[in-house]
Parts: sequence; structure tokens; C-alpha cells
Amino acid sequence: MLASFTGTFMQQAALLWHVSLLVEPQHKALALGIVGLVRVVPIIVLSLISGVVADVVDRRKLMLMTSIAGGVVALALAVLAFAGVQALWPVYLLAGFGAAASAFDAPARHSLVPNLVPREILPNAVSLNTAMIQIASVGGPALAGVLIATSNVGWAYVGNAVSFACVGVALLLMRDVKAVERREGKTDDISIRAAREGLSFVFRNPMIRSSMLLDFFATFFSSATALLPIFAQDVLHVGARGYGWLYAAPAVGATIGSIAMIRFADAIEQRGKLLVLAVFAYGLTTVVFGFSTTFWLTFACLAFSGLADSMSMVVRNLIRQLETPDSLRGRMTGINMVFFQGGPQLGELEAGLVANWRGAPFSVITGGIGCLIATGLIVTATPALWKYRK
Repeated sequence: MLASFTGTFMQQAALLWHVSLLVEPQHKALALGIVGLVRVVPIIVLSLISGVVADVVDRRKLMLMTSIAGGVVALALAVLAFAGVQALWPVYLLAGFGAAASAFDAPARHSLVPNLVPREILPNAVSLNTAMIQIASVGGPALAGVLIATSNVGWAYVGNAVSFACVGVALLLMRDVKAVERREGKTDDISIRAAREGLSFVFRNPMIRSSMLLDFFATFFSSATALLPIFAQDVLHVGARGYGWLYAAPAVGATIGSIAMIRFADAIEQRGKLLVLAVFAYGLTTVVFGFSTTFWLTFACLAFSGLADSMSMVVRNLIRQLETPDSLRGRMTGINMVFFQGGPQLGELEAGLVANWRGAPFSVITGGIGCLIATGLIVTATPALWKYRK
């Protein structure tokens, strides 16, 4: 997964840069925001059914199929880039297909983790998995920046296509994976009833429901990734290499935070307070980032926001994994995808629209303020979230 996620993040960074090169400067913010829209629509449409599928079929085989689909999408994007196609719609279309593949991949992948390790060390495993993702988040965009600056954006797509082979090898080498636990009286087929069962479970559990809402609104208001090409090109004037490092900055901080959580996650008693304070810090650093006009202050703000986000991510994932029975994990993860991925993707569209209206800095500053307000409202509505303990 380390190799695969490195390729995925490399492609995500390359895709935004690719889109920024295909439009006129006055339309750049809106075009970048639409990238978030085309990514989130398949997730919203497919999340319920993908979660049901992950609870019914062999999760390893499902991941093999999604890896193949993701590799085909990456190669198709590479063909567009090398051919110099100037139309935007094929890029958007392929981004949507890639999101559809990930909509089925994520529930299977997240649900598989608790079947690979004993429950008592799950906090450490979740932290280790988060650290792996964040390390990839650093390497992927940085590699994309180098490839874009020295050759063609298409090579970033080729790199992602190759990385999917690593997932296939790992899945084929797995042996004796624990089967999905079935509960008496619960639905174990692909049906509307099974989807409703997952929805009912999530929205009846206040801890899972509030953690998902917190995730959604924090990332919806504070998601500014789509605007980074504008900051790199027009505000900070650092070019493709600087853009690659700005894109990777949140992951630099997140790597530090998640590695620390590997050691301390199981020992933290006041998990709810850590979660809420981390999200507040995420919003505050976003506000400072919006005001920044220097590369290193912007980098530091993005890195600190990533550190805060990784700490909250570990707690959020722990709440969901520990509170959800194995037979419902796929459905819970599928529903969570609407919040976890829908928030930042819709947030990119919102950020692009506001930036197109009042400029990128204004969009980022108001988004950070919105994150702080939303967090306060959710904690007020669900006091148990603040009081949540080990």
C-alpha cells in the first residue's frame, strides 16, 4: 500500500497541475474546484452499494479488481497528457472513473485491517496505517513536482499505474485471512435491505455519527488543496517544484503526528478532547495559511494542519473500528466515504467558487473560520464526543 498510495498522491497532485495548464487564468480557480466535484459524485452515488459489496464478497478479490481499474485510468490519463489533448472533459471523465474505483476499494481496504491484527493492538495498527499513508502523501506530490518540472505530467500518471501492481502482489501473497464475521439475524447479501441496515447502524450511534459530521464539515470548509497551484503560481511564485512541496507539506506534519500516535495512541485516555482540539488547530492553521505571503510560513501552516489532522484521524478511525461489528464495517466505511471524501472534494469546489469570486486567500481564510464554527456547533450538539475516553 505504501507504493500504491505514493502513486495515488502523485497522480492527485499531477491532475490539479494538468487542469491548471488547460484553462485561461481567469477560469483557473473554478476549473480546479470542479476536479473535486467530479471526484465526489461517484463516491456519493456508489458509497452505499460499495460498502454492502465489501461486507459480502471476498475483500481481497474486490481490492484486486479495483487496483486493475485504477491502473487503467492512470494509463489513460498518461495517454491524454503525452498526446497533448487540450480538452478538459476527458480529464474530468477519467478522474470520475478513478473515484468510482476508489469508492469500492476503500470499504474493502479499511474493513480488511481489523481482520489482519488482534483487537488489542488495533490502535497501534491504525496509527501505523495512518503513518504509511502520510509518508506516501509526502513522497507522492514531491515526486510529481520533480516529474512535472523535468519532463511531462504524463510520467506521474505512468508512475501511479505501475504502483497498483504492488497492491496486487501483496494481496496475492496473503494467506489465512480471517473471514468476515456473520451475525445471526443480519443481512449478508447485496440488497437495499443490507444498505438500510448500515445506514441505521451509523445514524443510531452518536459517536460514529458525530465523528463523521466533524470530519465532513472540517474538511469541507478548510480544504484548500485545489487552490495550491494558484498559490504556487500567483501568490508565492515558486513554480512546479515549490508546488510539489506545498502539496506534500500537510503530509510532512501528518507523518510526524501519526508516527507519534503509533507509540502513544493506546495510552491516551482523553481521546475525545484530543480529537476536538486537533480539529480546532486544523482550522486555526488554515486561517494563518490564507494570510501568508511567504513560502516557508505557508509550508509551516500546511504542515501543522496535517499534524493536527493526522492525530484527529487516528481517533476518528479508532472510534469507528472499535464501535462497529465486523459484519457492518464495509457499510460503515462506505457511508463514511461520503463524509471523509465528500467533505474535502465538495470543499474544493466551494473553495474554487469563492476564490473565483473574491480570490484564493479570501477563500482559505473564510474556510478556516467556517471550520472553527462548525466544530464548536457539533461539540455543543454532542457533548459525549468531548467526553469520549479510552
